[in-house]
Amino acid sequence: MKLKLALLIIAFTFGAKVFAQSGFPFDNEIRDFKHRDSLNFPKRNGILFIGSSSIRKWTDLEQRFPGKPIIRRGVGGCELSQLVKYYTPYILFPYHPRKIFIYAGENDIAANETADSVFANFKVLWSMIRKNLPGAKIYFISIKASPSRMQFHTEFDKANELIKNYLAGKPKSLYIDVNTVIYKRETAMPDSSLFEHDYLHLNTSGYDRWQKVLEPYVN
Repeated sequence: MKLKLALLIIAFTFGAKVFAQSGFPFDNEIRDFKHRDSLNFPKRNGILFIGSSSIRKWTDLEQRFPGKPIIRRGVGGCELSQLVKYYTPYILFPYHPRKIFIYAGENDIAANETADSVFANFKVLWSMIRKNLPGAKIYFISIKASPSRMQFHTEFDKANELIKNYLAGKPKSLYIDVNTVIYKRETAMPDSSLFEHDYLHLNTSGYDRWQKVLEPYVN
């Protein structure tokens, strides 16, 4: 009896370890997306929005662009590096989108990664997309300066500039500035009234500003 119990404990411990090793950050959200896909898989040539919680929390994105085949796949808290390492086989390549809007990099820098690191990962992601989806248009949505993360604004600006310059010479690729529209004109600092109480995520008014900037590219 004691031997059986010991074997069960060993098996459970080993199994738990294997399961933990097989997972990756926010895998529960990825599983949820794949479950939705199993029920109603998005048609090819859609317009994919992918990235971190600024996409995940944009819950009326589809309604803001009626008639457009929007696919929203924001993963809360994810980093650009995680898009590269984990997510593309699950929530990017299978959809074969004609346009890809990417918002990521903010969480990397907030986790003490450098602008150079974010830029390096973006170049890898761009190359992955170009190889697997050569006809897709790639749009990078600039890393926003949130009031609660102003200590990182220098690195945000540097990462934005590096990616902007990189995309300037790339086909079917564009950098989109969504920072200017959420700044106060007199201070060139983010307008806190456009953010939720956490001063990190945009509120409806903030997304109104983003929508106006993105409309020409979505349409």
